[in-house]
Amino acid sequence: MDFREKLRIEPGSTVRLADIDPSFHGNIKDKEEGKAALDAVLDEITPLQEKLYAEKKHALLVVLQGIDAAGKDGVCWHVIRAMNPQGTYVASFKQPTETEKAHDFLWRVHQRTPALGQVAVFNRSHYEDVLVARVHNLVPESVWSKRYRQINHFEEFLSENGVSIVKFFLYISKDEQLDRFEKRLEDKERQWKISGSDYSERERWDDYIAAYEDMLSKCSTEHAPWYVLPANRKWFRNLAAAEIIHKTLVDMRIETPQPTVDLDEIYRKYHHAVRSG
Repeated sequence: MDFREKLRIEPGSTVRLADIDPSFHGNIKDKEEGKAALDAVLDEITPLQEKLYAEKKHALLVVLQGIDAAGKDGVCWHVIRAMNPQGTYVASFKQPTETEKAHDFLWRVHQRTPALGQVAVFNRSHYEDVLVARVHNLVPESVWSKRYRQINHFEEFLSENGVSIVKFFLYISKDEQLDRFEKRLEDKERQWKISGSDYSERERWDDYIAAYEDMLSKCSTEHAPWYVLPANRKWFRNLAAAEIIHKTLVDMRIETPQPTVDLDEIYRKYHHAVRSG
């Protein structure tokens, strides 16, 4: 199954998350099969990312958004681990500082976009400004409603300058979220992740779903598509993300760069002389 085709939000379409099954797992039978498939695709991602870093003609931006406890950190741990940290970094955009507030909402984001040869992962992103800002009325509708168009233009600009963009919305059910919260409560090693807002935000579930649906409907474009990852099954979430990232890297047609020195001269001067001596 081509997860890019199955999970991609077609540009111009209207999204209703109620029509999407957060427990979908395609034709993958179970967790064991999914993990084996994940390991195989990660092995293919690693050399592609190494060539991306060496060639320095392309960049990749991976955007992660999702309902609380959907697994944004999990994708970083289980998928991005395939990449060399030398050419990869993770950035997160939460409550802006006073300096950031004094600029346009994309100012802080543009500074963290990947340079050619790099992979950047936004674990929460510029889309917070049409999600949290909207749900909590941090800015009036006359402000946040314009941001969809501004974001699309921003991402188009990045795309035209060598940055491939992949955006994942991690989608879990309300019951699954509560179950994951409870498991955190019961696990002393993960209790530190619990916050009061985890539960208070659940009261705004419907408001967030409406905001996510508008985000997906208005900002899935040919140059920066959104993919809805069914995330009730963590192993499928990770596999689908890895498969889509892999295919995106393949489509870049990255090539190993040619040497910048005279190899024959290097061999003659430093190796042949030693061996013949």
